[in-house]
Amino acid sequence: MSTLTIGDMAPDFTLQDDAGQSVTLSQLRGQTVVIFFYPKDDTPGCTTQACGFRDNYQAVIASGAQVLGISPDDVKSHAKFKQKFNLPFPLLADINHTVCEAYGVWGEKSMYGKKYMGVTRSHVVVGPDGRLVDVQIKISPEESVSRAIAQVIRQ
Repeated sequence: MSTLTIGDMAPDFTLQDDAGQSVTLSQLRGQTVVIFFYPKDDTPGCTTQACGFRDNYQAVIASGAQVLGISPDDVKSHAKFKQKFNLPFPLLADINHTVCEAYGVWGEKSMYGKKYMGVTRSHVVVGPDGRLVDVQIKISPEESVSRAIAQVIRQ
């Protein structure tokens, strides 16, 4: 599991979004990008996190930034989640969790005494130069939104 820190270059990636279109991080250079990682579409914490970014989306856009959500769910699942909650930003399908691994947010988790591999709720903010300006691993849904928004508005 890699440990990214502020100032590191954000690992580049290309993933399919909820409409089946390819999104490449390096093509968004020149603008700030908030990437939030979440375990599963349409589950309570993930819905809170996604809807928090939705509810603050105008402030993010006004500051010249973009929002991307990433989970291991597939394109079809993302499309349903996006439509159900009217999410205005792309949800990217990291089915093989390679991007989650590159960002250090894929690892062993435990629930009810059972161990399994999954996504640790996190977010990063990538500056216009492609460098990380904020890295928050293992964060609550509400705090993820408020910290990322505060970071973007400061940029």
